[in-house]
Amino acid sequence: MRARRGRSPGAGRVVTGVTWALALLGLWLWGQTLTDLRLGVSAPTTGDVAAVGRPADVRLPSPARPLTGAAPRRLDIPALDVTAPVVPRGLDGQGAIEPPPFTRPGEVGWYEDGVRPGAVGTALIVGHVDTETRPAVFYRLSTLRPGQRIRVVREDDRVAEFTVEGVQVLARDHFDARAAYGPRRAGRAELRLITCGGTYDEASRTYTANVVVSAYLTGIVT
Repeated sequence: MRARRGRSPGAGRVVTGVTWALALLGLWLWGQTLTDLRLGVSAPTTGDVAAVGRPADVRLPSPARPLTGAAPRRLDIPALDVTAPVVPRGLDGQGAIEPPPFTRPGEVGWYEDGVRPGAVGTALIVGHVDTETRPAVFYRLSTLRPGQRIRVVREDDRVAEFTVEGVQVLARDHFDARAAYGPRRAGRAELRLITCGGTYDEASRTYTANVVVSAYLTGIVT
């Protein structure tokens, strides 16, 4: 996952393996607090934690009862016009969640040894923000706002609908793993979407931050 030399100005950026490896450390420390998670993913995080506040006029719905476990097949984010296949992923050689290959920038990766979306706990889905030549599936992830919906089509043919409750841009130097990945409320089915953010550091060939979208199960779409 290293950027190649000789990129033309204005070309898309590639997040290196260091970015995803840094993610592991924080969640490893807090792993015991995450339902069904033995090893987790953290993320490099811009300056202080910057949270997109909830607009005063947004009323978030009550959480829905968690579902039984089923693997995810597709991720839909209507506000971003995103429809992405979900592929199961494990940990790479550095102990971080391995995102889909750059050759498949329209896919997202689900940490299959963790929580299944819709079940109790925090399910983790990662995706690239861009490649060396073009935007990728999570290019506009940071523009999501509280109250917007995320849908996960599962292998049991149920569609779990999640409501966004927070968007954070987390700086690497001030990364708070518990705030980013720990459950916000016990007993709920929660979802985290994770990609790179901040600025691209040419020297280290990494992004300076990660975008973390927090959502929770609010219904089943039929």
